[in-house]
Amino acid sequence: MTASHIDLFTIDDNGQFQLASAGQVIEAALAILDEKVMRNGLISAPADASAFFSLRLGSLEHEVFAAIFLDAQNRVIEYIELFRGTLTQTSVYPREVVKTSLRLNAAAVIFAHNHPSGVPEPSRADENLTKVLKDALALVDVRVLDHVVVAGGASVSFAQRGLL
Repeated sequence: MTASHIDLFTIDDNGQFQLASAGQVIEAALAILDEKVMRNGLISAPADASAFFSLRLGSLEHEVFAAIFLDAQNRVIEYIELFRGTLTQTSVYPREVVKTSLRLNAAAVIFAHNHPSGVPEPSRADENLTKVLKDALALVDVRVLDHVVVAGGASVSFAQRGLL
């Protein structure tokens, strides 16, 4: 599916129109977003990252810790869901984040995770994790540009809050 071709309805065997399901519409929206991000290859503002992550992670019923890896010109290299957790927590391993950054030859990274509780407010543990990751990645010259916490359609950017 491409952004230029999205079927919001189909015609069944009886010639009747069938509207796309909510899941199909969301899948189409994700395809458009993926195509835009990968084609343009650029996340130019915290709002871009927040919108991307909100669509990707906002409706999940379990925590996921993800990252967008960027080159030296802040062009997108790859989006990866790094760790999956439970309803209330995810284990994140800084060593694995550093290894992935080096494997992709990333110069920068934007982190995100979701709060299935519906409250995007970062916890003290979220702040501590971000500091640990930022310090670990600084040792290999990878910059942490942001950490976005999403819940439903709402999000909080560490960069916009001055928490980086």
